[in-house]
Formats: sequence, C-alpha cells, structure tokens
Amino acid sequence: MSAAVKDALLSGLIALGLFGPLVGLRTEQNMRNELVVQGRWGLLASVIGVIVVGRFLLLTLVWPAMAARKERAGPASETPSAVRQAVSRWFAPTSLVFLFLYPVIIVSLLGFQGSLKWVDNFGIQILIYVMLGWGLNIVVGLAGLLDLGYVAFYAVGAYSYALLSSHFGLSFWILLPMAGIFAALWGILLGFPVLRLRGDYLAIVTLAFGEIIRLVLINWRELTNGSSGISSIPKITLFGIKFDASPDGFAKIMDLPISSAYYKIFLYYLILLLALLTAFVTIRLRKLPVGRAWEALREDEIACRSLGINTTNTKLTAFALGAMFAGFAGSFFAARQGFVSPESFTFMESAIIVAIVVLGGMGSMVGVALAAVAMIGGTELLRELAFLKTIFGDNFNPDQFRMLIFGLAMVGIMIWKPRGFVSSREPTIFLAERKTISGSLVKEGHG
Repeated sequence: MSAAVKDALLSGLIALGLFGPLVGLRTEQNMRNELVVQGRWGLLASVIGVIVVGRFLLLTLVWPAMAARKERAGPASETPSAVRQAVSRWFAPTSLVFLFLYPVIIVSLLGFQGSLKWVDNFGIQILIYVMLGWGLNIVVGLAGLLDLGYVAFYAVGAYSYALLSSHFGLSFWILLPMAGIFAALWGILLGFPVLRLRGDYLAIVTLAFGEIIRLVLINWRELTNGSSGISSIPKITLFGIKFDASPDGFAKIMDLPISSAYYKIFLYYLILLLALLTAFVTIRLRKLPVGRAWEALREDEIACRSLGINTTNTKLTAFALGAMFAGFAGSFFAARQGFVSPESFTFMESAIIVAIVVLGGMGSMVGVALAAVAMIGGTELLRELAFLKTIFGDNFNPDQFRMLIFGLAMVGIMIWKPRGFVSSREPTIFLAERKTISGSLVKEGHG
C-alpha cells in the first residue's frame, strides 16, 4: 500500500510538470492588445487528482485483480472460448446488415434534415477511414512493411479526380478506376527505391515520400493551385441524375421534397460498397499465393527468399494494391468535399491511419474496422463536450481538450489490449481444422 501511495504521488508530480504549463496557464488578449497570463488552478488540480487516484486504483485494485484472474485461468486463457468464437462468427454478417440499414434507421428516427450529421460525419467519414485502414493493412499488417507516407497515395487519388474532372469534364465513374491506377503506379515508384530497406529505415523513407508529395502539391502552383487548393469540383451523378434542386435532379424526378440528405445517403452507400470491395479483394488475395507470400515476408524475409519467393514482386504488389485502394478513397473524398488542398494530406493523416491499423490488430479486418469506428467516431463524439461547461464554467472550451482526452483513451486501450482490439488470428491455410491462435504467435509489422 505504501509503495502504491508513493507511486501515485510521483505520478502526480510528473503530471504537474507536464500539464502545469499546458492546462494551468492560459493567455488572453486584453483591451490594449496585450497577452495576459491567467491561471486555471482548479482545472489543473482536477486533472492531477484524477491521475493520482487512477494510478492508485490501478496499482491496488485493477492490476492485482487482472493478474489473479490470469493466474486462475492458466494457459487455457490463450485459447478463445466458444462464446468468443460464436461472437466472431456472427459479428461480421450482423454488422453488415446494420451498415446497410443504418441510413434508414437514422432517417426514421431523426428525419431527413436531422440525419445529415449522423450519415455524413459518423457514417461516410468513418467508412473512408475503414477503407484506408484496410488498404494500409495490406502493406503493414500482411506484408509487414511499415509505411508512414500512406496519405501520399490518398492525395494522388484526390488530386487526380479534382484535376481531370475540372479540366476535362470526365465523370466520377471513369475517374475512379483511373485514380486507383495512378495511385498504384506511385506505389510501385515508391516500392522500387525501398526494396532493400526494412523496419525503421523503411518508415523514415516512406515518411519522406509523403512529405515530398505534400510539398509538391504546395509549390506546383500552375497545376495544383498551391495552398489555395482546387474548388468547385464536380459532384457525383447516378446515371446522369444530379442530386440538386434542378428540374432534372433526383428529388424532382422522384417527386420528393428538396433535401441535401439524398446526396449524403447516396454517398454513404457508395463508400460502403467501395469499402466492401476492398475487404473482398483483400480476403481473396490472402488465400492466393501472393497473399501467403505477403505473410511469409512479414514473418522472415530471409526465409522467404530461401523458399524461392520473389521478394521484389511481393513488396511491389503490396505497395501497389494498398496504394490503389487509397487512390479510390482519395477520389471519393474529393468528390464528397468539392474542395481539396494540401492541408488535408498532412503527416497527421498517415499517423491516424497507421494508428487505426495498429489499434485494431495488424492483419485483422474486423479489428481495423472497429478501430476506425472508435478513433473517428470517438473524436466526433468528443466534440459534443458542451456539458463540461456546467462543471468548469462558461469559459471552458471543449475543443481544446478533445485530443487530450482521446489520447489518454488510446493509451488506456493499448495498455488493456496491447495487440489491438482483435488479438487472435486465423491462419490462411490450415490442414484439418480451422483453429484460432493467439496474436502473440504472429510477428506483426517487423518484416
């Protein structure tokens, strides 16, 4: 108990050093245009108190209880129970049905206008990152190639659609596969210089590649319009039908009230089908020789070469396919936003996508989807922190603490589930019986 008290007090001192300047002090501009430093000691004391009490409870109650339960369970705890296997078997089809019914449920509960935020911010936005996470999962989770510049392919797809649709008037359905092809070509161009790199060195080079693409978009003003971006990007049509208030629009043709919700629902189902296409292709490729070569490359590149596998082609196919799905998502993003700029494709976007893959469990399709829901949906929910004003006063700004709370939640999740939400794996090829194994037996992301 005394050791727990000392550790908790030490954690409080560390928190005071870290959060003292960030939370305890605030600058405001007075009438003479001067910055005045104000203290928020009550808020700082609340944050430190939560950390001290939480650390004490972890040391005295939570961790001893977890250790005792693990000791009682023994080695059998590594094997998933029958209940968990049943849940994993039925989770995917049940979730798929829910995804197709989600707009119908939201519209029936909130109406067309009230459903805009939930279909757009929580539906379309999450599915974009699910698709990006599944695309990066090919490179990181299956092939074991740590890519920190994945957002570059996302940018290639977005700018391909924005430029070709604005200057040549091509439709989305023609530019969607073209954007994927362009992004795949860039993936191959990235793959060639890094064929001999692994681990941290590969991460550094891919990070530099992502920054190069962003700087090119900023400085090549004649083509990309620089930091101002490209606006007035044409929207997506369905068989030539526009989703606007024109006489030839969807609402007039179907004799429905004018609403922008129809276009959002259409975009939702479109990105849902694109994400399902990504999942279908990935699952099918895992069972083919190229998919098994990815997993062999992830486990041990030297052994992979000794088996006669062409590691050059294996790496290039992983980069190309992952980049292609990022290009699809980028073209959809440009059509949905109607505006693209280099600020949408910073390193932070790559970090979020990598965090989704790692948090969900590298190599797990369901885990990546759950992580995208938790990360993207969680950040959107944390915008609704207005109720905290009743606790800390009307001057409290929830947006300033949204990322802090979210970061602490991510740290807690990784302590609780260090191998991601889905830490069990099913081998692609099995002899007599399909059996789920622990994720600790799989070498993930270190190829």
